[in-house]
Amino acid sequence: MQHTAYTIGIDIGGTNTNWGIVSREGRILHTGHLPTRTADDPVVFFEALHHQIEPVLRQYSRSDIHGIGIGAPQSNYRTGLMMNAANMPWKGIVPIREIAETVFRLPVQVTNDANAAAIGEMTYGAAKGMRDFIVVTLGTGLGSGIVSNRQLLYGHNGMAGELGHTIVIRAGRTCGCGRKGCLETYVSATGIVRTALELLEQEPDETAPKQAGTLRNRYRKDKNIQAHQIHEAALSGDPLALRTFRDTGDILGLALANTIAITEPEAIILFGGLAKAGALLFEPVAKSMEANLLDCYRNRVKLMPSGLQEREASVLGSAALGWLS
Repeated sequence: MQHTAYTIGIDIGGTNTNWGIVSREGRILHTGHLPTRTADDPVVFFEALHHQIEPVLRQYSRSDIHGIGIGAPQSNYRTGLMMNAANMPWKGIVPIREIAETVFRLPVQVTNDANAAAIGEMTYGAAKGMRDFIVVTLGTGLGSGIVSNRQLLYGHNGMAGELGHTIVIRAGRTCGCGRKGCLETYVSATGIVRTALELLEQEPDETAPKQAGTLRNRYRKDKNIQAHQIHEAALSGDPLALRTFRDTGDILGLALANTIAITEPEAIILFGGLAKAGALLFEPVAKSMEANLLDCYRNRVKLMPSGLQEREASVLGSAALGWLS
């Protein structure tokens, strides 16, 4: 009987790492996750990940597993290196592919996590059948995967498509990459929190309403808020939370308008935790994007949510890389 082949898809994010064993048809048979900050040493991290996955792998013949695909921030498809990723616990240049191949004893391919999400959308999701599109991942940071003529854009050295590290505010917020004003410092889970905190600091406490559930009330308690609390407050009509989403969407829309002038995609797909805010984010993004587009692009580029569940898209895209091993 002919063996059914599988790959392992691993999506490494700034907060969590998700993995799955996936069939060639895109069926996810097993999944799991591990906090990315389980270990400050990437070798120890991959050993912990292998320890978690190995019991599942014992259910398969070794020959059934074709390879491993890994999506990770600022990772180079050509070299297999993670290059100074801003939101990761491992600093500097990390040989992701070499470490994973040593630990798992399987062939490994590596790419940017947003590129992996784009592959997942193109193969199984909202971009199925499209030739030109962009996936923007809105998580701890902001990543992007750019597809032109059904080919991922890697660039000369394999590091193209870093929309999150385009500067949108000159001399703006300090970014983990070491520069100032990068898009992801304004548009990401961490970026939207920074925006809300700045607005809270600007508004005198004695003039602010004291209703339970408002961002101001949460901030009074511990001087800290989280992205999901901004979402919840906006849904309840909190003016400051709504302004936070408007300001965030305005900046992202402008950045997307500039990107469209370079790549002219059929669609831009927003993916990740922040995109789950739905109309709260999509409406100001669309308004700003259209207002800043050249006339020849207006009303021609679709702004869409992901066609896949968050964990599935990244795992499926990473798993698709495994077939290239």
